[in-house]
Amino acid sequence: MTYRQPDPISPTDPAEGGQAPVPVKRIIEDPGCQQLVGYRTEIDTRTGACRVSLELAPQHLNRNGLLHGGIVAILMDVVCGNTASQHFDTAAHPPVVTVSLTLSYVAAARAGRVEAKAKATGGGASLAYVAGELMDGSGQILATANGVFKRIRG
Repeated sequence: MTYRQPDPISPTDPAEGGQAPVPVKRIIEDPGCQQLVGYRTEIDTRTGACRVSLELAPQHLNRNGLLHGGIVAILMDVVCGNTASQHFDTAAHPPVVTVSLTLSYVAAARAGRVEAKAKATGGGASLAYVAGELMDGSGQILATANGVFKRIRG
């Protein structure tokens, strides 16, 4: 997993007494599944909020022309897992594994962009509980998820 931090939205000039700019986004670029599926993972470094988005293409659809449930599961696992990681440490973004992920499929999508978001709802030093939603471009909820994620140490 690599991190790319883009330029900040509103930089300050250290020469004018301001502080050095702080990037507001972290883009995660995984070499495996992300490259195969084509989703984008972005983390707000100020809040730890994670968003995962995907422009639907024919390879993301099932034989009925609808977003495949397996792709939904991937997107929800990614957004919930990254949210759990941010829950543990926003700066280090430690690795986590999925202990459990429960999905509810609410509506179908055929085309356009879908976006997943999640929030940590609790946890401790090694487990995080996360709830997520997948929405289409109009804001309609396509799926919801609840997951438990374990922090990997050392």
